[in-house]
Amino acid sequence: MAWVSLQRDGAIAELTIERADKLNALDRETLLELRAAVGELQREPARVVLLASAGERVFVSGADIAAMSSMSVEEARAFSQLGHETFDALEALPGIVVAAVQGAALGGGCELLLACDLAIAGEKARFGQPETNLGLIPGFGGCSRLLRRVGVGLARELVYGGRLMNAEEAQRVGLVQRVVPQAELRTAARAWAEELAARPPLALARAKVALQAAESSDARSAARVEVEAFASLFAAADTREGLTAFLEKRTPTFRGV
Repeated sequence: MAWVSLQRDGAIAELTIERADKLNALDRETLLELRAAVGELQREPARVVLLASAGERVFVSGADIAAMSSMSVEEARAFSQLGHETFDALEALPGIVVAAVQGAALGGGCELLLACDLAIAGEKARFGQPETNLGLIPGFGGCSRLLRRVGVGLARELVYGGRLMNAEEAQRVGLVQRVVPQAELRTAARAWAEELAARPPLALARAKVALQAAESSDARSAARVEVEAFASLFAAADTREGLTAFLEKRTPTFRGV
């Protein structure tokens, strides 16, 4: 049975985890399907990827605890490596990835969210890295990404103590960017995706590269990446269109070239 679906609608791709009967928990098979879908998006990029999950109460409950309970050290290492590879590939997509979080995003679910560019949450959503409650630690990149997103002090508090955050706090600390009423989440997420898809895709892709460099490398290296990304856009028709439209006081038409 397929646990992950990928559907395209113009410039937007909708990537959905559909394992609601298991609270959308991430086992090996689900990660492999997610990795395959991300691979398709690498080969044929979308301007915006809207990442969602099935059900009403849970975004992704985390890694599949039942599957982990019998793992050996080597199996656990391979499982963690698969999670890293999958989330790294998602993070590296050229399009902007927006997570729509309707409920609990815990453990691996929070790590999945952290691999996305932006997130919009329903008001009942909850977030956290409670792995230490099970005698574990985040295994899919959560420690490093959470630290970069919310700062070292709060990351330590959340990981060491296993504390959960509500949507309001998650927005306040920058884990998510927008919080909307629960009933409006899907509509609001789609509207945001359409808003982003209408923007110049090459500029957004270069901005993503520059922002990721600033997040993960030293200031001088990040500055060099930004200079090259900025300069490269002057070979693009979209950039000429944007500059010309501004001077002519009209709305630009961006074609992604």
